[in-house]
Amino acid sequence: MSGPRRHWSDTTPLLSPQHYRHRGGSASAFSDRGSFSLSGRGASASLEMAAAAVPAVPTRSVLLGVDVGTGSARAGRLFDEDGKLLGSASSPIQIWKDGDCIEQSSTDIWLAICAAVKAACSLANVAGEEVVGLGFAATCSLVAVDGDGSPVTVSLSGDSRRNIIVWMDHRAVKQAEKINSSSSPVLQYCGGSLSPEMQPPKLLWVKENLQESWTMAFRWMDLSDWLAYRATGDDTRSLCTTVCKWTYLGHAHMQQVKEKDSRNMEACGWDDDFWEEIGLGDLIDGHHAKIGRSVAFPGHPLGSGLTPDAAKELGLRAGTPVGTSLIDAHAGGVGVMESVAVPDPEAKECDKEAICHRLVLVCGTSTCHMAVSHSKLFVPGVWGPFWSAMVPEYWLTEGGQSATGALLDYIIENHVASPRLANRAASQNISIFELLNKILESMVQDLNSPFVAALTEDIHVLPDFHGNRSPIADPKAKGVVCGLTLDTSEKQLALLYLATVQGIAYGTRHIVEHCNAHGHRIDTLLACGGLVKNPLFLQEHADIVGCSIVLPRESESVLLGAAILGAVASKKYSSLSDAMKALNAAGQVIHPAKDPKVKKYHDAKYRIFRELYEQQLSHRSIMAQALA
Repeated sequence: MSGPRRHWSDTTPLLSPQHYRHRGGSASAFSDRGSFSLSGRGASASLEMAAAAVPAVPTRSVLLGVDVGTGSARAGRLFDEDGKLLGSASSPIQIWKDGDCIEQSSTDIWLAICAAVKAACSLANVAGEEVVGLGFAATCSLVAVDGDGSPVTVSLSGDSRRNIIVWMDHRAVKQAEKINSSSSPVLQYCGGSLSPEMQPPKLLWVKENLQESWTMAFRWMDLSDWLAYRATGDDTRSLCTTVCKWTYLGHAHMQQVKEKDSRNMEACGWDDDFWEEIGLGDLIDGHHAKIGRSVAFPGHPLGSGLTPDAAKELGLRAGTPVGTSLIDAHAGGVGVMESVAVPDPEAKECDKEAICHRLVLVCGTSTCHMAVSHSKLFVPGVWGPFWSAMVPEYWLTEGGQSATGALLDYIIENHVASPRLANRAASQNISIFELLNKILESMVQDLNSPFVAALTEDIHVLPDFHGNRSPIADPKAKGVVCGLTLDTSEKQLALLYLATVQGIAYGTRHIVEHCNAHGHRIDTLLACGGLVKNPLFLQEHADIVGCSIVLPRESESVLLGAAILGAVASKKYSSLSDAMKALNAAGQVIHPAKDPKVKKYHDAKYRIFRELYEQQLSHRSIMAQALA
């Protein structure tokens, strides 16, 4: 091994001077991660662009944002003061599922992005030379490539195309348990334990199960970092990806925030003892060459911009600035966090404090809960604190629910009434959610219910069908539906759908209460993603959490966040924070119901929600004793 061994702790100095698609009746009609199809070519890629008219300049300035989600690869918009939409296009990507193993192909994703970019430019009559900046956002999926950049399989099938372990893949549960049994201080910056959705457990799984692939792999990268690398040839990793998913300690760079100090930052935040302790000490070799020798703040310009080859493939100009990437949920945070009423320009200190009272919900296949603070706050079971992983110079706390849009898809599509309901929705040219919401409204009238939420007094859902990410951090948690009957009608499906939406919202309330109990002061929610197009989803969250929900003026907040990276890289704005304040804007605000009976009702159901997990633990213990 080369390079010094490092072991960081809370007392160790860390500073270094060098250093949906709408699928008819599916839940994807409200999911900004696109369709949740886990086999075949059911996902889609879409591109949207807009142009800024610059006075006295003959050509337009177009900023391009690329977002690769769970079920779709989408490329861009131009976002400036006007945010005018010029065109859109789509292209499919492939995803495989085999039990807990969920895989994708980096080659397939890149081709989809290239096709979408070219198609959108053609449809919008935008010349490649008009694109002045580009940013990438993607799921925190793990990519393996060899020394030539070719795919290295991560699949037990041996299929060389499958070189991506998708973020929601849970093959590495045992490896996560092994890592969490260690005493490494890095774990305190992950809520006390690593999730199987993070990269170290997945890397350990590959080493233990695919030794040939482990030997062949020359680079292990987060998907958004790989996209930026594929576009520029620059292997610099993002502080967002490395800190949030790889245990990198970003606060090693606290004195390098200013641009002149943030160039060519050596990756000095790796804890070498951690990697050796968990059996991955070979990743330290070559100054951590396989996992990242250098890092940069999101939006930092990479290399010399687009390489000639990448530019040709994308139909853009060689040298176009490309910003250091973001995870897709964090791009959503960047695209929405400042979407509030314009503050008093003289109250700058108040403005800096106000952002710490907000929680961003990025609602798609899963939901991510993003809050920031001036000081580091350790919240058990919630990821973080991550320094400058989203908003520069703020500590990020990241909660989440592993299946929300995906869970609604599952609940609806597996009900016997689903085909009939989907046909009715299609005949009315509305989404299945709009039809379900209409059914619930009619039931309120027919049953003389005091309010829509009261329809589910006998049905309770614990939404942990894919484990609990936050705040319990139990990947073995299971979903629960309490109150089933032999009724198979459309009305019964509507009630089950409503109870599931409520269960998801109770999970968000649990996260908010838990964060506030450990130092946060969250009193406002900002929401983006496909699910926020569903008014029932939003109102139930506002009523259950007890906070107003601010929607951004720009609905495609993840793409906006990605485009902001390109804006910063192209020097249109001097910093990520400045770009956020300039391009974020508030739209509709949803307020909690004023009726005290609604609060009383949800308080009662929330108590049952919490009891469902406690009962599950009791049942788990009883069965473990029986099998001992």
